[in-house]
Amino acid sequence: MTRRACLLAAIFVAGFPGEVPIAYSQAAVDVQSIWRCVDASGKTHVTNVKDETIGKDCKVIQTQRVNVLPPQAPSPKAAGKSPAGFPKESSGDRANARDRQKATLESELASEEALLAKAKAELAEQESIRNGDEKIYAKVLERLQKYKDNVELHEKNAGELRKELAKLK
Repeated sequence: MTRRACLLAAIFVAGFPGEVPIAYSQAAVDVQSIWRCVDASGKTHVTNVKDETIGKDCKVIQTQRVNVLPPQAPSPKAAGKSPAGFPKESSGDRANARDRQKATLESELASEEALLAKAKAELAEQESIRNGDEKIYAKVLERLQKYKDNVELHEKNAGELRKELAKLK
């Protein structure tokens, strides 16, 4: 350990005035430095290994004090028990919540299927219309694309709702 690291360790162990001292056996203090070195050929190297600085023109660009504390074991109280006043959910409450979720998903699915039917009807109606300015079929496809996208969106949404309902059963 360098002289500075020893001094910092002593301050850390003894603590600052008004602080509770920490035993040295609990914490290890290390000073980590980063050097920028220029070798004989003029190449610049950055390193944190002091042995690599030998024989090079090096300057410290960063010094950082690293405190390493041993991990603290979790208290047995926090190992899975909920606090005494913590609300508990009964099996009846869970069943009611599941039923409400299922009813909500079913109503969303019904509305999504209605929107899908409406989107398909609009697409069929637009496919039967042929405007006079649409002599090129690409223009027809371009006009119909938003209707096809709408149908695809509602089909995808309805499929996702069916998956969610299947998970609940």
